[in-house]
Amino acid sequence: MTTTALPPAAQPGALMAAEIAEQPAAWRRLLVDGPAAGLDRAAALIRERAPRMVLLVARGTSDHAALYAKYLVEIEHGLPAGLVSPSTMTAYGARPDLRDVLMIGVSQSGGSPDLVRSLEVGRAQGALTVAVTNNAESAFAATAHAHVDVLAGPERAVAATKSYTSQLLALHLLLDRVRGGTGGAAAALPDLGEALLARDGEVAELAKRYRFAQRMLTTGRGYSYPTAREAALKLMETAYVSAQGFSGADLLHGPLALVEPQVPVLAVVADGIGGRAMEPVLAQLAERRADVFCVGTPAAVAGAAAGFTLPSGVPGELSPLLEILPFQMLARHVTVDRGGDPDAPRGLRKVTETL
Repeated sequence: MTTTALPPAAQPGALMAAEIAEQPAAWRRLLVDGPAAGLDRAAALIRERAPRMVLLVARGTSDHAALYAKYLVEIEHGLPAGLVSPSTMTAYGARPDLRDVLMIGVSQSGGSPDLVRSLEVGRAQGALTVAVTNNAESAFAATAHAHVDVLAGPERAVAATKSYTSQLLALHLLLDRVRGGTGGAAAALPDLGEALLARDGEVAELAKRYRFAQRMLTTGRGYSYPTAREAALKLMETAYVSAQGFSGADLLHGPLALVEPQVPVLAVVADGIGGRAMEPVLAQLAERRADVFCVGTPAAVAGAAAGFTLPSGVPGELSPLLEILPFQMLARHVTVDRGGDPDAPRGLRKVTETL
């Protein structure tokens, strides 16, 4: 009996693998074509309006990009920022006073009706609205005062990868421009990303450790908290692992009781303030003999059961673009090792329409 090998495009996870690999090229496009992406116009409108606070509206993976932007706004701009609950304006009909507010909507497809409606209400109630999407032709983009195209290119896999990190970069570049920056600090990211993606074989070996895991916890602090949340989502939607993402601080306030040797903990411990804030969390996990998989500094990885080192010297606000890459690869490999196909997760579609 002879076995015919599947063509690469038909192999489980082929689309997800290809789109993970495309991320450095997508970042280069955004770094080079910022004016074409709408970054300059949006930044100019924000400077002109000088908002007193920022609200962010998103769903799913894009919600984690919005959470990242919340940290950028509060830390780098000194403005209060919050995540909108779209149902307050859609299901409940709330009409808050949004004068002097910047509302940033983040959506891969721009196709969810509740997000479109939230921007419509925000604009009608006096907010300056900016849509950040991977679809310049969407109703979401047309609704806002300004649109930023993340330039990730068509994304076919259900699990968002390149659109997520392109959203992170677009949000960083937009908010940096508002402060008069040029985005120069991000110039090294594509090369660093390519170097990390070249270590896919390393992640494939690590994934074998978690092939049979049914539950996982993910954790990080500061700019790395959105990474922990996104890592949990990728594992849930592709490998069907019951994964929960927590801030390192919140983990110690109760969920730590979930930790036991049979429940792997995926921790993000990057250079900088957020990574240092994880030190007491790691100490508590060690006391409970947790199986910790660490993505981060060499020192943190050395103290974990397994791990993946990140390059040193990356500014904390840019580290999330690199941190998520090994988790994306891990989710794909764990799924395939279990006999699944991350390109076709059960019950999910590329565009989720919520009201």
